[in-house]
Amino acid sequence: MDELDLEPDYRIKRLRAARNLVVERRVSTGLTMANVQSRPVLEALVARQWHDYQRRTPGTYFAEAQDTLTLDEAYAVQMEVARLRCAAGDAVVGYKVGCIGSGVVEQFGMSGPIHARLFRSEIRNSGEMLQYDAYANLAIEGEMAVRIGPSGGIEAAFPVIELHHFVFRGPRKTLAELVANNGINAGAVISNRHTALMLKDWTASRTLSVVVNGITIDAGALWAMRGGAAEAIEWLRGDLGRFGAALKPGDLVLAGTPLGLNPVKRGDHVMVLIDDRKYVECRIS
Repeated sequence: MDELDLEPDYRIKRLRAARNLVVERRVSTGLTMANVQSRPVLEALVARQWHDYQRRTPGTYFAEAQDTLTLDEAYAVQMEVARLRCAAGDAVVGYKVGCIGSGVVEQFGMSGPIHARLFRSEIRNSGEMLQYDAYANLAIEGEMAVRIGPSGGIEAAFPVIELHHFVFRGPRKTLAELVANNGINAGAVISNRHTALMLKDWTASRTLSVVVNGITIDAGALWAMRGGAAEAIEWLRGDLGRFGAALKPGDLVLAGTPLGLNPVKRGDHVMVLIDDRKYVECRIS
């Protein structure tokens, strides 16, 4: 029998036996985030989220649940699903900082920041053709990213196209649904040319824009936070530290964008420009 054909409850028992599944985490206060009463509920939710991920139907739980999942519990779910993905052969290659720019805050009706994980299997090179059916309601953002260097500081900065499964199922959008669904991130398209610069080299740059089929659909500043990439990284370090996680050399970090989230369709050609110069692109089929 194929693993996908197993019921979630049965599959989670197998996964727990094989991988010693733990759905609790600890914050800086040392308190257990998932208490005795909520732990079985979170384990069941992790199984369901993993099942949904494999079928590209994210977050079905939120279509029927009340607003009972806390933000801390949502992070516990995100972390455990990430462990299952890595155990299945994937790898975390960085993080995103999200829900901070004016475009998305207005669109979603809620404000972060939140963090989510980036996975090796979902990083694409500029110029690639993306299959629309590989995503759940594919949407994109133009965004600046940074690479963490050997000393732990920002080694380079460059524009990317962030990919999303643009699906919210709850009666209203919540940070808990966003976080449990890994920030609705579906990867990123990064430049395969030598366009990465030192952070200071972007100081004079003014406008980050998204062009679809030759038409500029969104434009704004490069950074969502007032302090730019440095502030985003500082916040991310602190938030990861609450859960015993840390940035590593080589990590890719999407630093947040002031632009909105834009759905795309088959046949679209997406480009991200800075001051009218193209840096990264993809096509949708």
